[in-house]
Amino acid sequence: MLAVCQELGIKSKLVPRIATGFGGGIGRTGAVCGAVIGGTMAIGLRHGREKASRPSDRAYALAQQFRRRFEDEMGTISCRELTGVDLTTLEGLQRFRSSDLPKTVCRRARGVAFRAVMQILDEHRG
Repeated sequence: MLAVCQELGIKSKLVPRIATGFGGGIGRTGAVCGAVIGGTMAIGLRHGREKASRPSDRAYALAQQFRRRFEDEMGTISCRELTGVDLTTLEGLQRFRSSDLPKTVCRRARGVAFRAVMQILDEHRG
């Protein structure tokens, strides 16, 4: 999300704070990959509603498109499936930290998410 915000010229100290709890598949639970969540939030920054009473159809459609693109390239949106590590255990967390996973799988996931979001935003300007 931070990379997309930088690309779009959105500057706020809140951006990294908002995204912090999503790492490791939402608070290290291995659920949805943080890059997928960040990409979805970035789409919302551009195409999300400004009032709760407004329709969200466009943002939902673009988020679905993003998810499909990410999953097509990465095979899954699950952090646990991507990394093969259970981050809810101390053993899994230590294994993750001592491995190349952050530099390989997670870096690739962030890159795939960034490219997919930027393509979608470019395709759907306005």
